[in-house]
Amino acid sequence: MENSTYSFYFNLTMFMNLGHYYYPAFVFCLLIYSFIVSANFAMILIIIREKTLHEPMYIFIAFLSFNSLYGSAGLFPRFLMDLLSDTHLISRPACFTQIYIIYTYTSYELTILSIMAYDRYVAVCHPLHYHRKMNSKIVYTLSFIAWVCPACNLTITISTLVKLPLCGNTIQKIYCASWNIVKISCVTTAVNSIAATLGAIAMAAIPFSFIFYTYLRIVVACWKKSSEVRGKVLQSCLPHVISFAIYSVTSLTDAALTRRNLEELNPFGAVILSLAFIVIPPVMNPLVYGLKLPEIRKHIFKISCLKPRAKKNSRRTVPSSTLTM
Repeated sequence: MENSTYSFYFNLTMFMNLGHYYYPAFVFCLLIYSFIVSANFAMILIIIREKTLHEPMYIFIAFLSFNSLYGSAGLFPRFLMDLLSDTHLISRPACFTQIYIIYTYTSYELTILSIMAYDRYVAVCHPLHYHRKMNSKIVYTLSFIAWVCPACNLTITISTLVKLPLCGNTIQKIYCASWNIVKISCVTTAVNSIAATLGAIAMAAIPFSFIFYTYLRIVVACWKKSSEVRGKVLQSCLPHVISFAIYSVTSLTDAALTRRNLEELNPFGAVILSLAFIVIPPVMNPLVYGLKLPEIRKHIFKISCLKPRAKKNSRRTVPSSTLTM
C-alpha cells in the first residue's frame, strides 16, 4: 500500500477555462435550474391541491418531481458557484454529502420508476382488482421501500468510502463521484473496481429486469385487444416509458463515461455527458407528464387561466388510473 495522505479538500479538475463565456454559461445553467425547480414544484402543487389526482399513479409522479428537486439541489448550487470561481476546491464533508445526494437521487429515480411500472401493470392487466391491489397500505409499503432501501444502501457505501485511505485529492469531474474517490485510494484499484461494479450491477439489475418484465406483460395483454384499448394503454403508459428511456440512456452513459479516461475525450462533451443524468430527467419529467397525461394537463391549463381548445369528435378520457380491457 502506498503512503496515504490526508487532505481536507478535493480539487475538481474538469472545469474548463471559458474566458468571457463564464457569465453566459452561469446564466444558462441558472435558467435550467430555475425551470427544474419551478416546473417540478408546480407538478407537486397541482397533485396535492387536486383531489381527483390523489391516486397512486399521480402520487408516484409527485415522488419523481420531489426527487428531481432533491437531486438537482445536490448539484446546481455548488456547480453555479464553481462556474464563477477560479478555484474548484470542495471540502471532504461537502464532497461526501454531494456523493450521497446524487447517488440516492439516481437510486430513488429507479425505484420510483419500478413501482410506477408495477402500478401500470396492475392497471392494465388486472383492472378489476386495481383498487384492491393498489390500496393505501400497498402504496405506503411501496413508497417506504422506494425511499428507505436506497438510503440504507448508500449510507453503507458512503461509510465505506469515507474510511478509504487516499493517495491524492484530485477528482477528474465537475462534481464528487464515488468512483473517482475509489480511483485515488491507496487500496488496489482492481479490487475496488470489481466490488464497485458488482454492487452497481446488483443495485440496477433487479429494478431494470422488473420494469422490462412488467412492460412485456403489458404488451402481451394488449396484443389482441382493440385499437381503442391499445390507445388508452399507450396514453397511460407512454410517459412512464419515455421517463424510463431517458433515465436508462443518461445513467448508462454516465456509468460508461466514469470508466473512461476523460483526457481522451473532448472536454466540453465530457462535461455535458457527465451532467446529463442529473439535468435531463428533472427537466423532461414535468414536460412529459404535464403534456402527455390529460388529467394533469387539464389542471395546468386551469391554473394558467387558459382553456384548451375543444376538439371535434373528441373522446372522453378515463380519469382514473385503471384501464378497463
